[in-house]
Amino acid sequence: MPKIIKNGQVVADHRQLLKLDGDQTPASLTLPDGDIMVPLAVWLARQEEILSRDNSPGVWLDSHEDVEAIAGDLEHFAVIGVNFPKFTDGRGYSTARLLRDRYAYRGEIRAIGDVLQDQLFYMKRCGFDAFALREDKDIEAALSGLNVFSETYQAAVDQPQPLFRRRAA
Repeated sequence: MPKIIKNGQVVADHRQLLKLDGDQTPASLTLPDGDIMVPLAVWLARQEEILSRDNSPGVWLDSHEDVEAIAGDLEHFAVIGVNFPKFTDGRGYSTARLLRDRYAYRGEIRAIGDVLQDQLFYMKRCGFDAFALREDKDIEAALSGLNVFSETYQAAVDQPQPLFRRRAA
């Protein structure tokens, strides 16, 4: 069973990440039993079917997809995945901030795709609380990436007050 980092611990990932392959359409994708995380296109095309079979569905957004597409459906999701197709593509950080700050989403936000240890601290600051690292990376060693710095200066999702305000208090 694959593993992820969730809330600062390595845990088994029981959720299946589904993808559309090549010529596959949202309608032709087979939905397996168990907890799933479907691409946005599948959610938009088969929302009623997914809700009728799963009480904790997940959806994932690709880096070019807007969070506004699911803004009205957030209460249905146990997890929202944000895909990083390349580690240099930073659009997912903004997606997590929008989910936490603008839409007040309190469920799991999981980084998927080309996720590396060096990114984890910054992803956590933007609102990610789960991380599916690349398969070729050591997930146990990556845990240290969550605590690279002992103090932060700027405000973020994980610390809403900047350091100068915390020191003054």
